[in-house]
Amino acid sequence: MKPLISIIMGSTSDLPVMEKACQFLNDMQIPFEVNALSAHRTPQAVEQFAKGAEERGIRVIIAAAGMAAALPGVIAAQTTLPVIGVPIKGMLDGLDALLSIVQMPPGIPVATVGVNGALNAAILAAQILAVADADIARRMADYKSTLGKKIEKANNDLSQLHYEYKTNC
Repeated sequence: MKPLISIIMGSTSDLPVMEKACQFLNDMQIPFEVNALSAHRTPQAVEQFAKGAEERGIRVIIAAAGMAAALPGVIAAQTTLPVIGVPIKGMLDGLDALLSIVQMPPGIPVATVGVNGALNAAILAAQILAVADADIARRMADYKSTLGKKIEKANNDLSQLHYEYKTNC
């Protein structure tokens, strides 16, 4: 089994956030890999990874980083594959990472999800793959069809709340 999606994080301290992406891809039966690379501490390894990813069969890269958050942009500068950036909450509640990832120069786009938005990054990566893969498209459609059920349950639970002046029972 060869990975289609690569999850890269600046350090293993990002793993608690990125586990949601790993779990989603696993649940969707999409082969993926997970590695730690640092744009600042291992720049040669990042370059080697980015330049060789497509040849290895990778189709989408999810890159997570906090603080200066250079990793997604450095990867995007060296590949034509889609790169999804996940800003990791650290200093400034993740605003520093968010702005670092989203403010890329023309020609070097990085799709960016919300701070600690690893799940949305995995969903977006799966949707990108689904364009050319009917099995993934079907699994994504099934997943999306379950989202409304959570709200239906929430409204049912809320209907059970009783207050003297609550009017919707």
